[in-house]
Amino acid sequence: MTVIFRCNEYQQQEVLKKIKAAEVEFVFIKENDSAFYSTKGDVYFDLLFEENKIEVLRNDVPVFVNSVLHTCNELPLNCIRINAWNGFLEREIIEIATNNNLHTVKEIMNKLGWKYLITPDEPGMITPRIIAMIVNEAYYALEDEVSTPEEIDIAMKLGTNYPYGPFEWSKKIGIKNIYLLLQKLCMYDKRYLPCKLLKEAVLNNVK
Repeated sequence: MTVIFRCNEYQQQEVLKKIKAAEVEFVFIKENDSAFYSTKGDVYFDLLFEENKIEVLRNDVPVFVNSVLHTCNELPLNCIRINAWNGFLEREIIEIATNNNLHTVKEIMNKLGWKYLITPDEPGMITPRIIAMIVNEAYYALEDEVSTPEEIDIAMKLGTNYPYGPFEWSKKIGIKNIYLLLQKLCMYDKRYLPCKLLKEAVLNNVK
């Protein structure tokens, strides 16, 4: 089986850590749509999938897309959602959402030797939704001058044994990704309303 990945350098390193099956060929394409889809493969992983423009150039093979925002109903039928935010692919279990491709997911994941969890096909899946909420609450705490970003990160890591604090998560994932998810989630539940300070960080391109 040949698996084609479109990814950044960080995501490639995460994938390389998970390689277990010697009989699977991994091909990595960096940020080029045409080269990615024209390279011959059996399965495609578009980890640089753009949430603001749904465009998948293959419909004859399974395509895993890094789509935390959009449900499968909003994507082409051959697409399978995967949570590939920076820092999540290296986790032992990968979150996947699909409508009609359960057999395909099982077959591919077994060949890769990857553990996975089928999540509800909803915006945010499971972990991104939780992390986005935690980051948002941290910005509310910062807005209320409860503490500094560094101290909030330390408290979160020591208090919950999380690998990163909320501000470290926002830098790793990208604050814009978190903001866009919160925006979509708050359409259904106002608890996810983005903090004003977080929104300002996105508008000011804070890293």
